[in-house]
Amino acid sequence: MHRTSFAEMHCSIGQSLERVGEWWTPLIVRDIHLGLHRFDDIAENLGISRNLLIRRLETLVADGIVERQAYQERPLRHEYHLTEAGRDLVPVLMALMAWGDKWVTPAGGPPVRLVHRECGVEFTPQVCCSACGKPVTTANVTALPGPGAASGPGTRVLARRSGIAPEES
Repeated sequence: MHRTSFAEMHCSIGQSLERVGEWWTPLIVRDIHLGLHRFDDIAENLGISRNLLIRRLETLVADGIVERQAYQERPLRHEYHLTEAGRDLVPVLMALMAWGDKWVTPAGGPPVRLVHRECGVEFTPQVCCSACGKPVTTANVTALPGPGAASGPGTRVLARRSGIAPEES
């Protein structure tokens, strides 16, 4: 199945989805974060075809989210580790997991519990304001045009409404 490309979309979410929006990608990143670094372990854990996993890992490496590190010379074998960009993606996946735990919990309850290493307490991920630390919601956030705001696919109507782009007649 061919998916839509968001490469031309002038939107940070669209650009993010272009890199991590394929269904298997968040699960591969999750597994690498959880310590599954070898190809066979990731393939076994996900039940994914080897060919598909090869393609997904190649794309993640090309996009700078995952890096390959040799762990054996003969025959040459690699492990997969998250780059800084990959590690920055993990809190996004934790927020997605929290949403899933609340709205589409598997039978028997959430399959994973998260514990904050610094305080030792189990927690539910939430997105908070970087200035005051309070949780953000749809009710307490306003979106304003940023320095890269432009009229284009994914931002055309917002640009028009904010006065960045002229009104269409």
